Amino acid sequence: MSGAEHTTKQGRLIAACLEKHASVHLTAEEISQCLKSEGTVVSTATIYRHLEKLTANGVVRKYLSSPDEPACYQYNGAKAACVRHFHLKCTGCGQLFHVSCPYLEKLEEHIQEHHGFVIDNTRTVLYGLCRKCAPDTENFSECTEQEHV
Repeated sequence: MSGAEHTTKQGRLIAACLEKHASVHLTAEEISQCLKSEGTVVSTATIYRHLEKLTANGVVRKYLSSPDEPACYQYNGAKAACVRHFHLKCTGCGQLFHVSCPYLEKLEEHIQEHHGFVIDNTRTVLYGLCRKCAPDTENFSECTEQEHV
């Protein structure tokens, strides 16, 4: 981690927290709680200010699932699991899932090629019920690329 966005101790701690939790999305409040649990108190305003800098510099990706919910942030470095994919939001438990699926990638390509529309994956969220919250979803199988050819 380097650059102007990390010049302060607080900036370094915020970036380190996001990097440590690179496989999940965190809200500013969750980052605050993470830092607090490690013995550092950082104001929410400071966290948001650093998140905007980190987002502008490409270190962090910002996700907006709806105007009624706080933005989520995720580390965008080499360790990050979230590079380019769709998200599923369970309206039952509120969990946000990453979905890397060749079928959805082909859908995204189709929309761009045939409809002239580029999808912004930082805002792409499909809403429904996860397998824990929905009835009759215990017996599903993960998709494979062969299924969508």
